[in-house]
Amino acid sequence: MAGVFRDRGRLSFDFVPDRLLHRDRQMQRLQSLFRPLLQASTPSTAFLHGFVGSGKTHLSRRFTMDFAKAAAEAGKGVEHVLVNCRQRMGDDAVLLAILKKFDDRFPDRGFSMTEKLQTLRGQLERHKVHLIVTLDEIDTLLKKSGPHLVYTFTRWSEEGGRSTVSLILISQKPDALEKLDAASRSTFRRGNVVEFPKYDRRELRDIARLRADLAFHPGAVPNEVVDLVADAAAEDGDARRVIEILLYAGQAAEDEGAEEVGAEHVREATGEVHPTYAEERLEGLDTTRKLVLLAIARKARKKAYVTTGEAEDAYGLACEEFGEKKRAHTQFWKYIRELDALGLIEAKLSGEGVVGKTTIISVPEIPAKTLVQRLEASLGKRAGAK
Repeated sequence: MAGVFRDRGRLSFDFVPDRLLHRDRQMQRLQSLFRPLLQASTPSTAFLHGFVGSGKTHLSRRFTMDFAKAAAEAGKGVEHVLVNCRQRMGDDAVLLAILKKFDDRFPDRGFSMTEKLQTLRGQLERHKVHLIVTLDEIDTLLKKSGPHLVYTFTRWSEEGGRSTVSLILISQKPDALEKLDAASRSTFRRGNVVEFPKYDRRELRDIARLRADLAFHPGAVPNEVVDLVADAAAEDGDARRVIEILLYAGQAAEDEGAEEVGAEHVREATGEVHPTYAEERLEGLDTTRKLVLLAIARKARKKAYVTTGEAEDAYGLACEEFGEKKRAHTQFWKYIRELDALGLIEAKLSGEGVVGKTTIISVPEIPAKTLVQRLEASLGKRAGAK
């Protein structure tokens, strides 16, 4: 097997899976909103809002691709274009990006907004297609240029001609529509709003497993590594972070010539994707807490998760090594909770596959090998000590 990747492109943000996990309700809502377009050629609108990495853009792409295919099968022409309004600043740039969907040689300069709109209308009528325009990060456009272009698209059919336009707006903020004028806002009724909540850990794990199966060779990403990726992204519920961590972890594994992605690769990747202030937090620990963390890190060098029993045994050995008194079990537990609160470790109840209920511990953001080295240096590890 040459490397761990089978298809690295499946970890690109531009790649849209055939099905988006845990977004069936949102997909069904969009399908319902746009059913009149398919059945009676009536333009539709939708407003998608939710946190970063909650699937808004990917779902809009999947929906418009599938909708255009269904329309073609029904003998109707539908084209779709997505414009990121943060990358295309202002009405003129957004409209130019839409025009290039139909003519990639359309000049960047020399045409007024009115002329561009007339050209677009002519293109739609010439091709006899309905156009679905998706404006991502709509807040940026409204802040720079106001609601004029959105208003124009919502009133497209009233301007005469046979062409029609539907509109999907995407924002992280639920109040983005308040920046529209009253006439435009009236086309985005409460029923046209589709909300995207954060993904929970279970959902992120499913997404990580799916992307790993698509992007890596079979067996290259074990389940416990997928669990660790989900843990790293769970706080923000961000699926983008899952994809980034998988990509960087895979690259780290390939750089080492490893045959599979390991827990250390994930920790290294997490530090790249989500930089932390670990150095400051480490410096603030006293000797006893450093020994607890060192014990966990030593055990974590070879595995994704450490049980509390394993951690406490290793802690006892570390105390002997550095000539420190071992604290009682109750006090040890207190240190575990404190390190968890600091984000230096993550402690949680075990899930499936572990007999009984026990707490398992992971090192989420720093490679365990690196953490061991830093702690040993800080504690003044004796030369030659094992």
